[in-house]
Amino acid sequence: MGDILAIAALVAASAFAVLVLILTLPILRLRHTVDATTRMINDLNDRTAPLLGDVNTTVKNVNIALEQVQTSLDGVNLQLAKVDTMTSHAQNVTANVANLATVVSAAAANPLVKVAAFGYGVRKAAAGRRHAETEREVRDTIKQQRRAARRGNS
Repeated sequence: MGDILAIAALVAASAFAVLVLILTLPILRLRHTVDATTRMINDLNDRTAPLLGDVNTTVKNVNIALEQVQTSLDGVNLQLAKVDTMTSHAQNVTANVANLATVVSAAAANPLVKVAAFGYGVRKAAAGRRHAETEREVRDTIKQQRRAARRGNS
């Protein structure tokens, strides 16, 4: 029985050796694939490291530019606030000047209207008086002519 076990062990060992030989070829091919993949990853790493450094520098420059733009916008907003204040003050001054002009105009126009009305009344009265005098002279002349005509007829 020892011989059978020895033969069975020899067959099993031979079968295992054949299995190892059969699996050796795919394992070697897999090793070449892993090596190629490792080389490709190392090459990709070597190429992307400078690219990532450039991207990092670009992002830093963009951040600096954005900070400068923000600073400029803050300055512009501050100036706009000042312009708003000045515009508001100018609007108040304009409204005050308009009100003052209205008051002065009303104060000056009211006496001027009264003077103009008085002057018109004086002219009208003078014209009426001249007209009345002319009418009186015409009546007096007509009366004198009638008297003279009566005296001449009588």
